[in-house]
Amino acid sequence: MQKNKKALVLLNMGGARNKAELKMFLTNMFNDKNILTMKSNLLRKLIATFIVTSRLDSAWKNYEKIGNESPINKLTEKLVQKANEKIEDFMTYQVMRYTPPFAKNVIEQMKKDEITEVILLPLYSQYSTTTTKSSLEDFIYFAKDNFKIQIIETFYKNDSFNECILDEIISKIQSPSEYNLIFSAHGLPQKIVDAGDPYEKQMNEHVKILSDKLSQKGINFKSINLAYQSKVGPLKWLEPSLENMLKNFKNENVLIYPIAFIVDNSETDFELDIEYREIAHEIGIKDYKVCKCVNDSDEFIEAIKDIIK
Repeated sequence: MQKNKKALVLLNMGGARNKAELKMFLTNMFNDKNILTMKSNLLRKLIATFIVTSRLDSAWKNYEKIGNESPINKLTEKLVQKANEKIEDFMTYQVMRYTPPFAKNVIEQMKKDEITEVILLPLYSQYSTTTTKSSLEDFIYFAKDNFKIQIIETFYKNDSFNECILDEIISKIQSPSEYNLIFSAHGLPQKIVDAGDPYEKQMNEHVKILSDKLSQKGINFKSINLAYQSKVGPLKWLEPSLENMLKNFKNENVLIYPIAFIVDNSETDFELDIEYREIAHEIGIKDYKVCKCVNDSDEFIEAIKDIIK
């Protein structure tokens, strides 16, 4: 047992390991008051049930194309293992919001491990009520007063983290001037942003930071863009959509970086690498490449050390 009773807890949304867990994921997500924001719990539950029933089979077909499981689980387990090996003075745990391991169970283990101090690091570098706030509220609700808690709400301005992103972007292509770089972020309904969610503002700031860093390194893409993926339903969502952005680049080359994600998941492996690749092919894009997230890289472990310092 470690002498120092500090914990680093990595928070994320989770991902399905099988069809039953996909149903669990969708049910928990659409019952989250930060996702469906109406005041009536009953109405939320009814809408959630309708969405899950209507979407489960088609959503599972997408998972079948990436090996019947979201990559987020194994990659996060590797990230936690590396963190426990390389980050001194902390025991590292993971907590997922919509699939196991859940906060309630991890907190019970942490109490058995005699943890007294906790740093919560949501694995979303920009803040949103739909991700960061939801994950933090969930952990704090079950933690009660068992720990002294510190929270890291954002880390998109952290230099070490941004260098990890740039390393991946630079490694993907030899001639940046021949490629259009698109930072693809998970979309949000416009009404959530209008209600004060800082996600869009921080996303724009993050793209500016990364663009400036590329320029300082003398790396000049043909263009640098921000677009939003994953829109569902009839509401107005953040724009431009990734699909519409891709239409600008017929007969050109495109490099995608999944700027909203830290660990690869169904949105990166299925949506970006399969679904939007097909769209790019139909549009007539010459070369379409997708970057990996920072995942469990050694460089990201070093960035975490800097972020929690």
